[in-house]
Amino acid sequence: MSDLTIRALVQIDNLQPKFAAYNGATVQGSVPLSGDTILIGEIAPGNGVFSLIDRALKASSVEATSQLVEREFGFFILRSQSNAEVSAARDAILAELGASMNDRVKPSVASTQIITSVEPYQAQLLNKWRKGSLVVPGQTLGIIECAPAAYISIAANEAEKSADIDIVEVRAVGRFGRLFFCGSEDSVQTAMQGAIAGIEAVEGVAG
Repeated sequence: MSDLTIRALVQIDNLQPKFAAYNGATVQGSVPLSGDTILIGEIAPGNGVFSLIDRALKASSVEATSQLVEREFGFFILRSQSNAEVSAARDAILAELGASMNDRVKPSVASTQIITSVEPYQAQLLNKWRKGSLVVPGQTLGIIECAPAAYISIAANEAEKSADIDIVEVRAVGRFGRLFFCGSEDSVQTAMQGAIAGIEAVEGVAG
C-alpha cells in the first residue's frame, strides 16, 4: 500500500436534486446534475490528491468536479452520468493506492442538533454564510457533524432522500464535516435519521 491514507472514499449514485443544485453552486469544475453518480474522497497527506485524480481521469470518462488541498487533507469530487465510469475511476484510485474500500476510515457521527422554531436573529446569522437555501425564521434546523469530513456528503444526499428538506450548507473539508438543513419539525427529524443511517452504513477501519 502507498504512503497515502484513504480517510474517506464514497460513491453516491442517484444524486438528489437539491444536493446536486448545491454542488452546482459551489464546485470548481464540472457541475453534477440530479441523478448523476459522484465519487468523493479525502486523502492524507493532502498533496496526494493531484496524482490520484490524474490517474482516475485517465482510466475513465469521469469529469472532475472539485480538487483541493486544505490544511491537512486532499479532497476531491468526480462525476459522471454513468455509474460504471465512476466505478472505474474508483478502482483506478484504489489500484494506485494498493488498497481496497475496506482500507478507508469508517465514519462516525460526532454530534447532532435539532433546533425548533429558529429565532429570526439566528436565522439571519446563518443566512450570512450559507451557500444553499435560506433559513426562514420559525423553521426547524437540523445540524449533523461527522468525521472524516468528506462523509458528510452522503449524509446530505440521504437526508434529502428521506424527507422534504432544504439544504442550507454542506461543509465537507477539514477535520469535521457539517451539514445544515431545514424544514418542518417532522421532516427534519426524519431527514436526520436518514443522514445518520447513511453515515453508519459505511464500512471501514477505525480512524
